[in-house]
Parts: sequence; C-alpha cells; structure tokens
Amino acid sequence: MRAAVLHTIGQRELEVRDDVEAVGFGPGRVRVRIRATSLCHSDLSAMSGVLPQQAPFVPGHEGAGEVVEVGEGVADLAVGDRVALCWMAPCGRCPHCRRGQGHLCTASLVGLGTPSFRIGGGIDAFGFYNTGTFAEEVVVAAEAALKVPADLPYELAALLGCGVTTGLGAAVNTARVEPGASVAVIGAGGVGIAAVQGARIRGAGRISVVDPVASRRERALAFGATDVLAPDELKAAAKGLPSGGYDYVFEAVGRAETVRAGYGAARRGGAVVVVGAGARDDLAQFSMAELFYNEKRLLPSLYGGAEVTRTIALAIELWRSGRLDLAGMLTHRVPLAEVNRALEQMRGGEALRTVIEC
Repeated sequence: MRAAVLHTIGQRELEVRDDVEAVGFGPGRVRVRIRATSLCHSDLSAMSGVLPQQAPFVPGHEGAGEVVEVGEGVADLAVGDRVALCWMAPCGRCPHCRRGQGHLCTASLVGLGTPSFRIGGGIDAFGFYNTGTFAEEVVVAAEAALKVPADLPYELAALLGCGVTTGLGAAVNTARVEPGASVAVIGAGGVGIAAVQGARIRGAGRISVVDPVASRRERALAFGATDVLAPDELKAAAKGLPSGGYDYVFEAVGRAETVRAGYGAARRGGAVVVVGAGARDDLAQFSMAELFYNEKRLLPSLYGGAEVTRTIALAIELWRSGRLDLAGMLTHRVPLAEVNRALEQMRGGEALRTVIEC
C-alpha cells in the first residue's frame, strides 16, 4: 500500500512510498482502511523532534476510515463500521479509566516501541502514537477505533481524532466556561478554533483570538470570535477589561512564552488553560509570590480533559444540531501524494485544517 514515511527526525519532507505494509494484526486488533486524515501541528512537532517519536515512522494521528478486518476477541466492531482513530486509547481497566478519566490512560503508550509498518518487505517503521494515518491502511488496537455514525463524512470524522476533541473539550470539560465569561484564545489553528467554538457554545460573552497571522485571525471571526488581536495587542486588551484580565485564557500553541503571556492576560482568580503540546525542555516559570497572590489557576487540558468517547459523542451531537462547524474548518484537501505541499501550507500558517485523502 501507499504511505508517507519520515526516515530521519528533522527532515522536512516525507517520502510517499507504495511498498509499505501495515503489520501487527491479531487478537484484539482491527485493520482500518483510512479514507481521510487531518494534518495537525503535532505531526510537524514529531517530525522536528519536539515531540518524542522513533524513526522511521508514518506520521498522522487524526484519521477516519472503515474497518476491513476484525481480530479474534473484538466484540464491538464489525467489518464495514465507520471509525475515527484515537491516538491514546483508554484500556478500560486502569485506575484512571475506572474513575472516568480514560483520557489520562497511558496503557497504549507501552506499545510505542512496537513497529506498526514494514517498508520494502524488511525495514520496520513506527506509527505516530500507535496510529500513523498517513497511510492507506493501519492496524490498531480495537480500543483505538471509535465507531462513528455512517452519515458523518470521513473528512469531518478525521477532525474528531484529536484537534476538535482537544479544543472543544478544553472549553467544555476542563474550563467549563460560564455564560457571559470573557475568553482569550492564543493560537488560531485547528485546536484554537475548536476552543473558540466551545467557548461560544458555552455562552462566553467575549472571545478574543490572538494569532500572529492576520488571515487566521480574520478567519476566527466566522467561528464565534468577537474580536481578534495580534500578539503585541493582548496585554493592553486584557488591562482594558473591567476585571483587569480575561476570565479564561486558552493557550493552544504549546510554548512557554505563550503560557506566560496567557498568565499575564488572565485576571486575578482567572484561569489559564494549557492546551498546546510543547517540548519537554521548554520550561514555563512562575514565582511563588505571584502564584500565591494572584490565585490564577493553571489548568492543563489533555485530549479534551474528559473521556474521549464522551467528548466525541458531544461533538457529533453539536455538529448535528448545527452548533459546531466542522466543515468550515476544512480549508485545504489534498491527495496523499501531495502531503509535502500540505506540510508547507501548515508551516506557513495558510491552512486551518488540511485533510489528506488516502
């Protein structure tokens, strides 16, 4: 089959090959024919080495497709089912899962050292976070294939695999934004726009979107932003609010400097919701005095801050009711052969969300 492969961490371009095989099928696992996969900035971070990932590997973790083969012991899926892939699937048995926090389950990470693909009949390759959706087929644990309605288009289902679930859940599950609240969202990529929509759905009174790219700022207005700001305008905008800052600031970039900017823009007693995935050595620093005196809450939000299946079900319900715009988030659609063009569009800030058709 065809798949896009990164051979060495740090390379900018992927090699699209037609001699790749998805491996590892067996009991408890399913084979999925990928129909669409969304390109997320985390894929770029894995390619550059910001996020840890063994190479060679097939990027992609926001995929949707149909089940084409079911392993022994899999009871909840059947051939033909439409699924979205979950890059950190809950096991259902650990303490996190038993207390309803399956999004914190790390059982699937144990398998990160197991090859998911074979190149040219002899070279082992990995799938990004046990998925690797820049491929025509993947083999994953049954828990990682989440059934979605048959009328949900593949390109929209792919968005639910990470970005939309992460951003929407940050506003709805982690922050639980109150009606009338003031909100700032730093970063107007796919995750940030999903957080904007989540804040709007929760009834936020003001939603300021902060991004260095003017076209992305302007695009945010269509999703519920009430105003848009360049990064150097955030501080003054926050000080001009009645409380001296925003009730909630969502950081959807994944950098210490933007977390600090978000902390400065939040009011005393407000909250900074850390959504972006950053590097291990990028350290955000706070003094003990400011943490004590300001009582600003730091709220990390991983994968939507709640059970992934529940957040995806909510997203589908909101989409059906017309309250969550998924189709509007798709700004580019390219075939797998043009994946490198899509990567450059994302690096340049041109694309809100690109879907690759596999």
